[in-house]
Amino acid sequence: MKRLWVFFKKYRIETVLAPLFKFMEATLELIVPLVIASIIDVGIKNGDRAFILSRGGILLLFAAVGLSLAVTAQYFSAKAAIGVSTDIRAALLDKVQSLSYARLDSAGVSTLITRMTGDVNTFQNGVNLTLRLLLRSPFVVFGAMAVAFTIDARCALIFVGVIAVLLVIVFSILLAAIPRHKRVQGSLDGVTLAARENLTGVRVLRAFRREEEEIGEFEKRTQRLEKLQLGVGRISAALNPATLVAVNAAVIILLWSGALRVDSGRLTQGQVIALYNLLSQILVELVKTANLVISIAKAAACASRMGDVLALENGELPGTKTPGAGQRRGEVEFKNVCFTYENAGAPSLCDISFTARPGDTVGIIGGTGSGKTTLVNLIAGFYRATSGSASLDGVELSEFDPAALRERVSIVPQKAVLLSGTVRSNLQMGAPGAYEARMLDSLSTAQALDFVLERPEGLDAPVLRGGGNFSGGQRQRLSIARALMKEAELLILDDSTSALDYATDAKLRAALRSRPDRPTTFIVSQRAASIRSADLIIVLDEGRMAGSGTHEELLESCEIYREIYRTQFRPEDEGKGVVA
Repeated sequence: MKRLWVFFKKYRIETVLAPLFKFMEATLELIVPLVIASIIDVGIKNGDRAFILSRGGILLLFAAVGLSLAVTAQYFSAKAAIGVSTDIRAALLDKVQSLSYARLDSAGVSTLITRMTGDVNTFQNGVNLTLRLLLRSPFVVFGAMAVAFTIDARCALIFVGVIAVLLVIVFSILLAAIPRHKRVQGSLDGVTLAARENLTGVRVLRAFRREEEEIGEFEKRTQRLEKLQLGVGRISAALNPATLVAVNAAVIILLWSGALRVDSGRLTQGQVIALYNLLSQILVELVKTANLVISIAKAAACASRMGDVLALENGELPGTKTPGAGQRRGEVEFKNVCFTYENAGAPSLCDISFTARPGDTVGIIGGTGSGKTTLVNLIAGFYRATSGSASLDGVELSEFDPAALRERVSIVPQKAVLLSGTVRSNLQMGAPGAYEARMLDSLSTAQALDFVLERPEGLDAPVLRGGGNFSGGQRQRLSIARALMKEAELLILDDSTSALDYATDAKLRAALRSRPDRPTTFIVSQRAASIRSADLIIVLDEGRMAGSGTHEELLESCEIYREIYRTQFRPEDEGKGVVA
């Protein structure tokens, strides 16, 4: 929670004015019972109609002023709550964007989504109620007790007793509810994860007829969430009846004691009514406090979860080097590099050594799970090598300023990701404000120009979320065009032509080789045809280098590469580029 206080600094005035106006409203409410007592003891007792009307006018004035004070307080509390929540949501997104791949892997996407949405909304409601009621309700409760002492000290002791009992009830329930609300939010993360997996994998589930199993698993998660919610709900539900019992018992004692003191002449009827009204105000405020306690418990649990995200270290080593333009060549060198994922039982890569010269094309091939994507993620700086030396233009990747390294690397991931907007807006992610001629050139190289210009809108053709209005191959080509817009020293294509036919794949590779500003290119592929013309081919097998060299050298020296190649080419077509 301490990490969230900084977000209230911009709203100091609102956080002061909201409870201040509520204090003024509460002050008027505390005076009302005294006015009513005077109407009974003076106006009604003496039959003074003018006195009754004048005091009635005062009550109407109090009502109008109180309403305006309450509306003003609500305005300031809402402004502060919404403003703080907006800033927290932005800070959470900023933090998530700064997290390394390793930290994102350990944090989990579903819980981050829940904390940026549901947790922030719950916290916002809690702040709103807290600013309006946290100070107002205790002020009314203890103010009513103080006013009661001015009327009759003996009867006021009843107020002291009931307030003490109620404080014990409220804080006991609060202490019991907060940890349970935190478990509820944690269970909600699991439900969000299950829903996300079902929605993104709905086609797979239907294809394998796994709907019933997934529905059953989802029901288990929701039932667990329901059980936790019912448990904390029972605790929270005990608050209202417990406070009502305590206050109504105090009302009975007050009326009995007040009646005796009226008979003895120590109290007037108006004073007893005033005491009763004051006790009723305490009851109303404690009902509000009961709801506030539940909201605070939820908000506190959510605040703790949001604070945990903001407290995460981004996982990036604090590199500071930013090589100048003269050093930007695009030479990559790995020496005995090993890498192990966090909490993994064995290394994913071990003893990887190679040198890629500026402008080279490096092919990376191997079986599923051999470490191909892990290797290019190390080159891009998404992960840091566990041991060994990995450098770009003679500078260790771990010593690079992360932003400077990102500027020098352009990557197309395995899953082509397009953002909602237009073709133009997606391309401009690689080069904001770029001219149209540059976009058309990148599209042409990526073999995407034809289907883009076929659309009536051209570059302004809409792109749905995830690129759902384009085929898989079209999404891949648009992703490659976006990467080319960046004009970085390193270009990484992580199995990003898997949806392309062989002819289009060949045209794409030829276009990349013919570019005058050709970057050092790393191509991850399952196809030998996609990398056979590379200057260097790295063959991976279970995280280790099974061989490296040109296509011809590997056919002679690497049994694994020969097996991959011969499963894709007929023996009589070797050297002709004809795919089996």
